[in-house]
Amino acid sequence: MSKRFYLETVGCQMNVLDSELVASGLARAGYEPAATRRAADVVLFNTCSVRQHAEDKIYSELGRLKRAKEQNPLKIIGVLGCMAQKDGPLIFRRAPHVDLVVGPSHLGELPRLLDEVAAGAGPVIAISEDRNQENHRQVRESLSFVPFDPARQVDSRAAAHQAMVRAAFGCDKCCSYCIVPSVRGPEQSRPIGRIEEEVRQLARRAMEREVALEVTLVGQTVNSYHYADGGRTFRLADVLERLNAVEGLARLKFVTSHPRHMTADLIQAVRDLDKASPYFHVPAQSGSDGVLKRMRRGYTAAAYREMLSAIRETVPGAAVTSDFIVGFCGETEEDFQKTVDLVGEARFKNSFIFKYSPRPGTYAADHYADDVHEDVKRRRNNELLAVQNAISEEDNRPLVGRRVEILVEGPSKTSVRRQSEGEVVQLVGRTTCDRIVVFDGTEKLVGQIVPVQVEEAHAFTLFGRTAEPRMNADERG
Repeated sequence: MSKRFYLETVGCQMNVLDSELVASGLARAGYEPAATRRAADVVLFNTCSVRQHAEDKIYSELGRLKRAKEQNPLKIIGVLGCMAQKDGPLIFRRAPHVDLVVGPSHLGELPRLLDEVAAGAGPVIAISEDRNQENHRQVRESLSFVPFDPARQVDSRAAAHQAMVRAAFGCDKCCSYCIVPSVRGPEQSRPIGRIEEEVRQLARRAMEREVALEVTLVGQTVNSYHYADGGRTFRLADVLERLNAVEGLARLKFVTSHPRHMTADLIQAVRDLDKASPYFHVPAQSGSDGVLKRMRRGYTAAAYREMLSAIRETVPGAAVTSDFIVGFCGETEEDFQKTVDLVGEARFKNSFIFKYSPRPGTYAADHYADDVHEDVKRRRNNELLAVQNAISEEDNRPLVGRRVEILVEGPSKTSVRRQSEGEVVQLVGRTTCDRIVVFDGTEKLVGQIVPVQVEEAHAFTLFGRTAEPRMNADERG
């Protein structure tokens, strides 16, 4: 009888991809997915450590499983990913009913580690040596940061028409607020040939299922990609060019980018390659040079504006999104106003805005006082969000009356699923510039690129109806 696993994911695209690959590995090992935690023999959490809220959520969920473990001592509970790497043995102390802790670099060992737990060897831990310490004395064995890069022998993606493909592992930027370099390890670029072969494999499957394929290349700082082979160093622009020729690939994106590596050749590749989406996610984090310096971001606000101008001049109509942290150590009202000014000038498609949360083990947590009051952080967060939302809505309004090409992702969250595929449901998709579009249609459109006439525009969503397939180059949205 097959064992059943339930896997819950918190965090970024890297975590989502890791979970897909973990599920694939478990399927190869004879496990089957369970619909609920209750029905599972193995309950796993793939975790995030970027913000305290994400960690608090996981510890809360682990607490809820204590009774289930008491009722069924054979149920295996595991914590995977970034929080596992960061907290290590602390997880066992806070949640003694946890059986397994596995860091990002050792997810490929999961089937073997589960066998060890089932054989009575638990609790079991597999994490990498701390980059900031000589060793973890409590770790069972010395383990380094090894890329988790298994083959997709079993496809565990949620949709055949969308796939994330890893371009790089880890990060060397060491921003003062960020825990990622400690939990994900050093920056390592994946071989370009391996990336291309994976995309070709995904494209073949998409063509077999008669759907359009959108691939998103992911990495902590994906645009710093560099891989040496045969006397040549390949950059991200070279990867895009190589993948642009893959038959069956319809769209190509990449996230997340660092402003310092947004080079002219990469921007030109997005302009010149027909499958590259004119969409850039380039976190600014702050508009104040003083804050950026304390954040150790390695650029000034002026340099960010120059980079943004290069994108807008080279790829007219491109959508740019950003991240911001408000209330960082020492941020004054003047500093915050500079961030507001940057958002107003840049007119991002949207921005992800967060209140600063100290992360133990980071340079900021060790050297700076968290001296901005929580009420001030909350106010600044709301003010900046209001500015960004107004810009998003203003810039979406001119799309009303235009037709845009969207890749249909599936029924919207509010859509009621029907028994018959021929019935009309509310569908959602995205334009090449990553704008969300909602419209009515049949589920046979899922995975297809269709033209939609925009009839209504809000800050986050466009609403429309299907249109005749007659598109102009400037109507991509």
